[in-house]
Amino acid sequence: MKIIRWIGAFILIAAVASGGLALAAWKRSELEKSAAEAANQPEPMETVIVAAAKEREHRRVTTSIGTVLAMRSITLRNEIAGTVERAALKPGQIVEAGTVLVALDVSVEEAELKAQEAQAALAETTLKRMEKLAENRATPEMELDRAKAERDVALAQTARTKAVMARKTILAPFRARVGLADVHPGQYLEEGTVLTTLQGVDEAVHVDFTVTQAVAGTLKEGETVEVLASLDSAPVLAKIVALDSRVDPKTRNAGVRAKIEDATQAPSPGASVRVRVPVGPMRKVVSVPVSALRRGPEGDHVFVVATDASGARRAHQRIVQSGAVQSDEVLIESGLKPGEEVAASGSFKLREAVLVAEAKAAAPVTTMATGKAD
Repeated sequence: MKIIRWIGAFILIAAVASGGLALAAWKRSELEKSAAEAANQPEPMETVIVAAAKEREHRRVTTSIGTVLAMRSITLRNEIAGTVERAALKPGQIVEAGTVLVALDVSVEEAELKAQEAQAALAETTLKRMEKLAENRATPEMELDRAKAERDVALAQTARTKAVMARKTILAPFRARVGLADVHPGQYLEEGTVLTTLQGVDEAVHVDFTVTQAVAGTLKEGETVEVLASLDSAPVLAKIVALDSRVDPKTRNAGVRAKIEDATQAPSPGASVRVRVPVGPMRKVVSVPVSALRRGPEGDHVFVVATDASGARRAHQRIVQSGAVQSDEVLIESGLKPGEEVAASGSFKLREAVLVAEAKAAAPVTTMATGKAD
């Protein structure tokens, strides 16, 4: 009975072993078949648009915040206290040089001036009589000197009163635009009261801004900067006219003044603007389409498309140092040479040494509208 059991177990083990051998042989045959089929398949290929790196000259820029200033700007105040007799301060109005802006009451000074002019006339008449008597030696020289002094004192008093009256009449010192004002006839003004501001109306305006001491050391008078009133505005060119001779010890910044020749292109005085300032000398860089630049953990990179020994076109990853973006191009500081070809479109699907096929960039579509005249 035991012999029969041993024989049955042996037969079962043999059957399982033979089945396993047969399965292993079938699996090996399938793998060899799959490998043969894979060897006969073509290498994967990715389609991309290729662009050549272009050489160009570029100068780095830095951005600063500046303030627009009128070439002539003052805060108007009265020198002498008094009551307003006439006011012509209309905000926003452009006034010419010499225009009367505020006239204070001068009735008291006018009365004093009449009395002083009469006194001066009397002193002049007395002096002439004394001179005639002195010619005939009929009066002492002392009396003649006294008459001259009285005449001079009377004329000086007259001149002083006229000066006070002139100081009570406030004129526009130059052609300017009037700022906000709140001055009315009958109003009493203390000495030094702020009346309004005057911004000179000139053909040009100044823009003051600050840069770091390192940047200031590279700037010279006559260089051009770009002034932008807003993010979407077109830049306005300005020329540097002055560099501060002193660096602020707290901020380590230096002041710079630029001039916009055409004031109509600049914002109003006092406005804040952005100023693009050139830094360092011109240097040669290369530019590629923005779509060619990829960013990854290892840094910025592009895929350079080159022909291998067999004549096939393959993509190779290249680490580069990217710079400023201008329009639809990005500047490459280092890592790429002019003339090298990069994958401009479709680079996101590339990997190292992958075979690529070049596609032509789509031409811009233009349409023509047709219609009938009314």
